[in-house]
Amino acid sequence: MSEEQIRQVLQAHSEGSSLRGVSRTSGLAYNTVVSLVRAASQQAQLVHNAEVQAVETQEVSADELWSFVAKNKSNVSPVN
Repeated sequence: MSEEQIRQVLQAHSEGSSLRGVSRTSGLAYNTVVSLVRAASQQAQLVHNAEVQAVETQEVSADELWSFVAKNKSNVSPVN
């Protein structure tokens, strides 16, 4: 497998193509595509962890948190 194939697989995946779709268009086996994406993800996590440290914040915006946990007045039980 060439570096160009790896680049194409990761590019297609980052653009939102499904893993099976990437497998079909690249001509690589599905398990190979999954392994490439998984390895790239692990490497990206290592880079992220090394670069993003001791981030200081002044403010945290949690305005979407209420809808994320599906809470609203109609489905919250009263506190006893």
